[in-house]
Amino acid sequence: MALPLSPDAATDALVERALARLVERAPQALASPRRREALARLALCSDFALDTLCRQPALLDSLDAGGGETPELPPGAEPDWPARLRRWRAAESTRLVWRDVHGLDDVDATLAGSSRIADQALQAAVDALSGQLAQSHGLVRSASGEVQSLVVFGLGKLGGRELNFSSDVDLVYAFPEHGSSDGARPLDGEAWFTRLGQRLVQLLGDVTADGFCHRVDLRLRPFGGSGRLALSFGAMEQYYQREGRDWERYAWIKARPVAGAIAAGERLLETLRPFVYRRYLDYSALDGLREMKALISAEVQKRELAEDLKLGPGGIREVEFLVQALQLIRAGREPALRGRSLLPALAALADAGHVAEATADRLAEAYRYLRRLENRVQMLADQQVHALPDDPVARHRIARALGYPGERELLAELDGHRSVVAEEFSGLLEARHRRRAPEGALVKYWRALPDGGDAAVLADAGFTDAEAQDANLRDFARTPAVRALSPRGRQRLDNVLPELLAAAARSQAPDAALPRGLALLQAVTRRTSYLALLEEQPAALARLVDVTARSALLSERLAAHPLLLDELLDTRAAGPVPDAEEIAALVDEAVQRLPPDDIEAGLNALNEVRQAIGFRLALATMGLRVAPVDAAARLAALAEALLRALLRLAEDDLARQHGRVPGAGLAVLGYGSLGGRELGFGSDLDLVFLHDAAADASSDGARPLDAGRWFARLAQRLVSLLGAVTGAGKLYDVDVRLRPDGAKGMLVSSLESFADYQRQRAWTWERQALVRARPIAGAPAVFAAFERIRTETLQAPREPAALREDVVAMRRRMRAELDRSGPGRFDLKQGEGGLVDLEFLVQALVLQHAGAHPSLCAPRDTPGLLRALANAGALPAAHLEPLLAAHALMLDLGLDCTLDQRPRIVPPDDTLDAARAAVRAACSECGLVF
Repeated sequence: MALPLSPDAATDALVERALARLVERAPQALASPRRREALARLALCSDFALDTLCRQPALLDSLDAGGGETPELPPGAEPDWPARLRRWRAAESTRLVWRDVHGLDDVDATLAGSSRIADQALQAAVDALSGQLAQSHGLVRSASGEVQSLVVFGLGKLGGRELNFSSDVDLVYAFPEHGSSDGARPLDGEAWFTRLGQRLVQLLGDVTADGFCHRVDLRLRPFGGSGRLALSFGAMEQYYQREGRDWERYAWIKARPVAGAIAAGERLLETLRPFVYRRYLDYSALDGLREMKALISAEVQKRELAEDLKLGPGGIREVEFLVQALQLIRAGREPALRGRSLLPALAALADAGHVAEATADRLAEAYRYLRRLENRVQMLADQQVHALPDDPVARHRIARALGYPGERELLAELDGHRSVVAEEFSGLLEARHRRRAPEGALVKYWRALPDGGDAAVLADAGFTDAEAQDANLRDFARTPAVRALSPRGRQRLDNVLPELLAAAARSQAPDAALPRGLALLQAVTRRTSYLALLEEQPAALARLVDVTARSALLSERLAAHPLLLDELLDTRAAGPVPDAEEIAALVDEAVQRLPPDDIEAGLNALNEVRQAIGFRLALATMGLRVAPVDAAARLAALAEALLRALLRLAEDDLARQHGRVPGAGLAVLGYGSLGGRELGFGSDLDLVFLHDAAADASSDGARPLDAGRWFARLAQRLVSLLGAVTGAGKLYDVDVRLRPDGAKGMLVSSLESFADYQRQRAWTWERQALVRARPIAGAPAVFAAFERIRTETLQAPREPAALREDVVAMRRRMRAELDRSGPGRFDLKQGEGGLVDLEFLVQALVLQHAGAHPSLCAPRDTPGLLRALANAGALPAAHLEPLLAAHALMLDLGLDCTLDQRPRIVPPDDTLDAARAAVRAACSECGLVF
């Protein structure tokens, strides 16, 4: 009795038999030892590839070729089409096996190669079958006479260009418009395309003596297996708008037109984009993911598929679900995440900070390993299987072909990769469970509302005015939005609101936090995806309560613009705070995504950017991660970037109507807190406009305007856009009264008239305003001319006593009209020793000493000006540090007041009194007694 062979011996025997069979068909196949070794490696990996070489021995001469030739299906040879396609696909697939086995392609290239083969087969088949139908029935034309063509969409891995070696292809058929064919035997358009689709399935999928080309699965179409085979674009849009389900959103992430009218298919995908990707953060996508995962887990258990590389724990499907879930959550707002292919999408998520770079690297490594192993399992016999075979010799062959000594070593590495995937996937689904459970009494209280419940529960939890909070909660529970919630939405609210109550009770201001939090919930209740965000992300809910307890302004903005909830997530709230350069890049990125010639969409997008970055800076300021002076400078940088972007939009819009003024440009100047880089949250912008056009210049469009009117319209357009109210708010209020002659003057001044005004007619306070003025947006040539005029004006000789008299008179007048200080309260801006006193001191000293010290003309911000004055000897050195500290303190207190929507009036204390005293002492020593 013969002893059983060892796995190695059995494998070697199989390889030898396969090579002997090949030599029978191609005697020169093993002409050299090197060739024999290469074919032995192929035989070890794939019975299918050796069978193909036996059937097509001429293929031996072109195995190294990368493929790419399209299958030929000539008219008149219809009976031979199935064999041609199948032989072509077998040859192309065998080349893929050869290139994989010999290291010519990595797994990414192999997956792309399998997808290319399917694309080419589909396009060749659609072209051939369309011609066949057209001969019998003519071409389909719409009511307007336009020829209609079928669009074949590839979903799943085909759409992502990452098809398995032996996979079916998930297809959906569509056509642009209804109509009928124009032949002697006309067909209704839908019937024509249905016949085409049916014939396509048969041509590709029927098993013949030559095998099959591609198995076709049409079950992902609208209404699944019971739905019509081909739908018009209009019917597709209607279905997904009314009937589309969560799993279909996942399916259409990867959708790609793979054959037929490709360009038309891309247009339909753009139309369907809002179904796939929401404009807001869509954590409700996780509910659909949980449902799909539960169904798959049940199937795995029922069919004992735990070792399945695709569906089992830590398998390919979990990597796909993880990446696609994060895409559905975020890609509506971040177009860079909308990739069809998994690995580029995973890299984009890492680049955006939504997946840690190390995690993305581990997942990518695991995914590539799983996909390569899955391919090798399928290459063995060209079968659509996703688990290692039961036969020990077959397992050993796969292990050896991949470079392992045996099955045990392969399984050890496989288990390591699957554990990485399983851990990350579990973390995504279980985020909402990592939270502090609310008190049982609060849960029972909320669920008893609006008719039950006892306000004493709120008093016990820590609310001071429990009766008022109880009334707020009962009113909220009675609102139509709450009563109309779906069962799933109500469950989310029931999970979130008790946690909100408990967190508000623990906050520093419970009676402020709760009504502000309820205002937000009132705003988002009808869009339960926001409730899903708070349910899924405990950190976001905790930060929400912290914001509502500390800032009325941010609470109000959250309620008005719930998209800002994104900023409460870990990666944003605790991540790096963008500096001026990064802020400009974020604005430029938003501008690049704007649709051309759509001012309204552009304005809305810029408002969203402004809201998001401003909110992020406010969170960082409250969290002491950014100093108040730095926060003010970054807010000014944000306004500057937005002005540059908006000016380009306004110029382009005006140019479409009236052309441009050749050789001339506009400069937008920032005065006040914008010019001084000390902008607050909610500050308006002080702007002045200059142009350098010649007096007789005009625009070059079909409807020309003289240069003065053209630039005036441009400035008016810019001011209008800055103040326009959109769904995302408005950008800024604008004050243009600092222009020459104030409200009575021209909105836009020529450089010549501006220079003349500064020399001849400007008041002292207008020259003071020039100290902080700087170019913000527009033409560099006008910037340079303005700087020359400003420098000349600041350096002009002045009689010191007269200067001090003018400055003191203006400051006293302002204080009399504007100072709101009183017993026990101090006006940070207008009070004695406040910020405006400090500004007037700095401006007076610059006007007095700039002629002798040109360096005083460079800085615009208060700290920079103070340092320049001290370096020049214009400010006694002993005053520098106390004044810098006073400025920082009052700016900090002012920002706090703004964030909580309080007037900038505070109770004095020792620290503030010392700061005021420092300002008064410096003013007094410099002869400025305000």
